[in-house]
Amino acid sequence: MSLNRKDLGTAESAAWGAFVAAEPEFAATVQSRFDAFVHHTLATLRKDGSPRTTGLEVRFLHDELWLGMMPGSLKALDLRRDPRFALQANLGPDAEMTDGDVRIAGRAVEVRDPQVIAGYADVVQPPDADAFHLFRTELTEVVRTYIEDGKYLAAQLWKPGAALRTTRRT
Repeated sequence: MSLNRKDLGTAESAAWGAFVAAEPEFAATVQSRFDAFVHHTLATLRKDGSPRTTGLEVRFLHDELWLGMMPGSLKALDLRRDPRFALQANLGPDAEMTDGDVRIAGRAVEVRDPQVIAGYADVVQPPDADAFHLFRTELTEVVRTYIEDGKYLAAQLWKPGAALRTTRRT
């Protein structure tokens, strides 16, 4: 499921597979937070520039982070107009958040290649395999916030082309 990358703006971006290659341990932690629950929160931009948040399922397949949406959904129309997004992993039913609070920002690229769409549908089995929007993501940052050693608020930040950075506060 390889696709040509196109210029999506001035901020450097990377596919999920590039993130995994650059920071495999951090990427595994991030993915485990998303894999812990089915539904997550996606933020897109409306026509007027105000934020829209909606629920969403995400998939990690073939070195990509995929966003699949119902046909004509407002979030899909938002992403077609302005590809910038923020995605937050489901916080869970309580305050535990074992692996912390995880957020991903980037740009979504709509996939229209019938073979790629069919390959995704074969694995994911959407309600209507012939009618859905499919976006692959280009990451601009990945953030994890968590409690370290029971006393520090720690934040990890990864951006394409930069080393993973961790900061701590007491």
